[in-house]
Amino acid sequence: MQKLPIIFITCLTLQITAQTTVNGTVVNSKNTPIEGANIYLEGTYDGGTTNEKGRFSFKTNETGSQTLMASYLSYETFTMMGDVSYMENLSIKLRDDVNTLDAVVLSAGTFQAGDNSKVNVLKPLDVVTTASALGDFVGALQTLPGTTTVAEDGRLFVRGGDAEETQIFIDGIRVFTPYTPTTNNAPTRGRYSPFLFDGITFSTGGYSAEFGQALSSVLLLNTIDEPDQEKTDIGIMSVGATLGNTQKWESSSLSVNASYINLAPYNALFPNRNDWVSPFETFSGETVFRKKTNLGLFKLYGAFDATNFEVIQEDINYADGVRIKLNNKNLYFNSSYQGTLNDMWSVFGGMSYTLANNKLNFMDSSINDIQNSLHAKLKFKNRISNRLKLYFGGEYFLTDFEEDYSDTTVNDARYGFDNNIAAVFAEADVFISKKLAFKAGIRGTYSELFKAFNLAPRLSLAYKTSEKTQISLAYGNFYQNPSSNVLKFNQNLKSQNTTHYIINYQYNADRKIFRAEAYYKKYDDLVKYDTEFPLFDSAFNNNGYGSAKGIDFFWRDSKTIKNLDYWVSYSLLDTERDYKNYPSKAQPNFANTHNLSVVGKYWINDWRSQVGFSYAFASGRTYTNPNSPGFLNDKTKSFNSLSINWAYLISPQKILYASVNNVLGFKNINGYQYADIPNENGQFNRRALTPATDQFFFVGFFWTISDDKKSNQLDNL
Repeated sequence: MQKLPIIFITCLTLQITAQTTVNGTVVNSKNTPIEGANIYLEGTYDGGTTNEKGRFSFKTNETGSQTLMASYLSYETFTMMGDVSYMENLSIKLRDDVNTLDAVVLSAGTFQAGDNSKVNVLKPLDVVTTASALGDFVGALQTLPGTTTVAEDGRLFVRGGDAEETQIFIDGIRVFTPYTPTTNNAPTRGRYSPFLFDGITFSTGGYSAEFGQALSSVLLLNTIDEPDQEKTDIGIMSVGATLGNTQKWESSSLSVNASYINLAPYNALFPNRNDWVSPFETFSGETVFRKKTNLGLFKLYGAFDATNFEVIQEDINYADGVRIKLNNKNLYFNSSYQGTLNDMWSVFGGMSYTLANNKLNFMDSSINDIQNSLHAKLKFKNRISNRLKLYFGGEYFLTDFEEDYSDTTVNDARYGFDNNIAAVFAEADVFISKKLAFKAGIRGTYSELFKAFNLAPRLSLAYKTSEKTQISLAYGNFYQNPSSNVLKFNQNLKSQNTTHYIINYQYNADRKIFRAEAYYKKYDDLVKYDTEFPLFDSAFNNNGYGSAKGIDFFWRDSKTIKNLDYWVSYSLLDTERDYKNYPSKAQPNFANTHNLSVVGKYWINDWRSQVGFSYAFASGRTYTNPNSPGFLNDKTKSFNSLSINWAYLISPQKILYASVNNVLGFKNINGYQYADIPNENGQFNRRALTPATDQFFFVGFFWTISDDKKSNQLDNL
């Protein structure tokens, strides 16, 4: 019996002598001690925390090979494997976690709107509550710096590039016909409803190697991943009506929306300068189906719209005016899947298909266009670590364009082309630290039409100069095939090219943001022709060239004044080019030297209302005055427009909304049309090209029926 205490003491002694002490010091990248860091052996309860000097020490009974972990908020977790008996007097240096909110952001040339981005200059709500936008996401983006005011067009003109140089993508997949058809001096709109999107990225230059066929910019629209509840949206407007419904199940959802617009009642109340034979009328519908899987998310998006009108417009060369009749049908499908393969790999795949049929009668001419387009993309992402991410993939563009043309002298002339493009891309995001990061990529494109291969490098870098400021640089080479109005007549050309250089400064504090960005763009191989418009007998070449340089400023503040949110944008643009039928290098007639935009929104709690305003100023645009020597030798007067809106909550789910564009009735002039022949004094008479109406009034009632009885369509206005 007396042996038991001896055995117990012996075992206890062996256990105590088997304990190992693990100790050391934890510091950051500046060798400053870190207090409160957690140090432990993985899979055990053995560990401790560091003191004010960064020191730690704890004992363990573990033996052999073990994994030591060290972690602290805003730092990457440190891992060390080895024999526990050698874990003495360790010197551990924790690296900054590059995924924290205060880390540097690659942002040169990029404006983002969405809850998932680190730095937002816009919110999804801004797209539909900007007074001048009338619920059009393109209209809202035109309040950002880098865009040019071309009031009679409505598309995005970015940093000296024409509208065809900006491409639009939905969920990473190309939209070939993003705008609704319209007539002269009547701005177009984006085809797709803004409330389907919860994220928008507008790259005014220097964008990722993943995207191509755009000389100036890309606009990325991301649809909502998952609706929050089932609901029905009803809208009754002065120009038509809308109806939408969302159904939600355990792992899937379906949203359907329909819209009908007819301007006949509006034109009867507010006559304009056009003589409408058949008023503008459009019916559109769209649906998005979402399905969650164990590893990812599948989306299927479809949209259809049909538009028609017939109008007689004033023309200085025709006493009875010019008759224009248009019938357009557009069908668009977009499917995508994004999911994970394992802890390091993820995959994205998608495809879009567009069928566009446009029938146009212009005076005695009849033009029938049919376009079939397809875009397919496959992309992989390898997350090697928090500091290194690799992206690579490939895509294919297919366009089949056919046109039938007839007039009093030509019977059924046919033109067309097949424009097939294959591309591969690879890119890496490298985070040196929380303060320094860069993105490097390269894109290779093969044009089957031109039998040519182009290689385009891209590079961007960002350095965080302080807690609230950073500087970014971007460089990129970009290629784009000529547009359909050229390729349908001549395919013996090559891709147009531009090179971007960008430097960006950004200040981002609590609900305040300031951006200043300077850029230079060099154009080469632009298409030229020797007729007024591209024609079947035009002589085409790629001898065009040009440049654009400027500086953009953006300031937004939603904190200084309670309930007031406002932003100010200013752009200075200096651009010239020799392309199309230009006889010499000149400032294009779509470019403004100065552009200013001021947008404000104020919530009045006692009135249960949001009131807003949007002011736009643009300096004059060039035009050719044949009564004076030179080309594009004169300028219009400056453009001014002040728009206001008011949203009143009748109840939590019922809204009355009203807006007036150009409320002060500025008499804006978009340009001048001159007579084909001079008068008796040898002078060419002219008429001003003015908007069809100086003002536009809009009134709507919107009602949401949802489960929570609180959601409303304020987000959609």
